[in-house]
Amino acid sequence: MKGQIVKIISDLHVISYPGGILNCKCRGKFRKENITPQVGDYVIFDVGKKVIEQILPRKNTFKRPKVSNIDQGFLITSLKTPDFSLNLLDKLIVLMELHHVTPIICITKKDLLSKEQLDEVNQTLDYYKKLGYQVIFNDEIYLIKNLLRGKTSVFTGQTGAGKSTLLNQLNPSWSLETGEVSTALGRGRHTTRVVELFQINDGKVLDTPGFSALDFSLYDKDKIRDAFIEFRKYPCIYQDCMHQKEAECMVKKAVNDNNIIRSRYNHYLRFIEGK
Repeated sequence: MKGQIVKIISDLHVISYPGGILNCKCRGKFRKENITPQVGDYVIFDVGKKVIEQILPRKNTFKRPKVSNIDQGFLITSLKTPDFSLNLLDKLIVLMELHHVTPIICITKKDLLSKEQLDEVNQTLDYYKKLGYQVIFNDEIYLIKNLLRGKTSVFTGQTGAGKSTLLNQLNPSWSLETGEVSTALGRGRHTTRVVELFQINDGKVLDTPGFSALDFSLYDKDKIRDAFIEFRKYPCIYQDCMHQKEAECMVKKAVNDNNIIRSRYNHYLRFIEGK
């Protein structure tokens, strides 16, 4: 029987399949062969024995948290408390691009900004829209529900940005725990502890504690470079140009001409240095 892992608690793997929900364990050979099932995995399992026999090929996979087969990522980005962070936003976008996941920028807490502050943020967000990234606000519930249809989505972002609150608005029956932002630290307290896959609007949503694997020293520099999609519009003389100190670099020229915003370029330099 084919099913999908929707939750893992210790050695129990909760499988969703046409017949319902079933708790399964893994075959002994999984440990010997160093095979680790993840939430989101499609599997072949024995209904009678309640044993997972095989993990089917993954579309993509993340290490922390251990999730797989993601179509799109909602990057929950607060404008205030915690403060708007372009550095974190770019990190998450690059992480999604590296795993071939479509990023969707979801802005929260716009009501905490003045009109002037919001206008300034919108100018920056317009750049991301021009790159082809979808930018939405967390009060656009109808739009978000439509975006979820037929997709497996992950919600991630700043702790305290309103991720669990938004998920509860999408489906109040989930009653996910939410947390306040620490005034001393200026960031939220983690509330999501278990990775779980929920069904909604003919789609699926992964609620996770967040992506902690943001150490770009783990990735090849050229892969990080290619994850900055606007760089592709400015081909350099040398195909292996890393857009750092190379002469006649078209990307650096685009930055100087304000065709690429400097914050994105500066973040790129930091990321390829593993920062």
